[in-house]
Amino acid sequence: MSLQRDVEVLRGVPLFAKIEPAKLKLLAFTSEHIEFLDGEDICKEGELGDAAYILLDGKALVQVLTEQGRVTVATVKKNDIVGEIAILCDVPRTATVTADGRVMALRISKDGFFHLVQQFPQVAVEVMHELAARLHQTTQQLIQSAAGKAASRS
Repeated sequence: MSLQRDVEVLRGVPLFAKIEPAKLKLLAFTSEHIEFLDGEDICKEGELGDAAYILLDGKALVQVLTEQGRVTVATVKKNDIVGEIAILCDVPRTATVTADGRVMALRISKDGFFHLVQQFPQVAVEVMHELAARLHQTTQQLIQSAAGKAASRS
């Protein structure tokens, strides 16, 4: 993929939509293209996070380990970002993200990601928006799960 194509792809990611092309070009240049095959883990729950990934093509399953085994909690697709929680919060990965078919991704190092967030506060605002949306979705799922458990006890 060409550098110009990478910049176009990054502009399609809501997180980076307002960043000037020259800065996106630098981000694209310092990032790494990685291909994941069907069933291959992009990142694993519990590991230390050293990068975030933007899906350029394909889709992946976000799974968490429970007492019953791995449970899929979300599906991510082109232009979605994964792995940012571990690098932002400096915590182990909160989920395993597994390729569902062939996935092309752009790997952004922790340092590169923080550099971008420091230079462009609007990226930080978009990150907060994305994380808040995920938290809301998770809260709704927990409410539904708790309601289901309560109903089955009655």
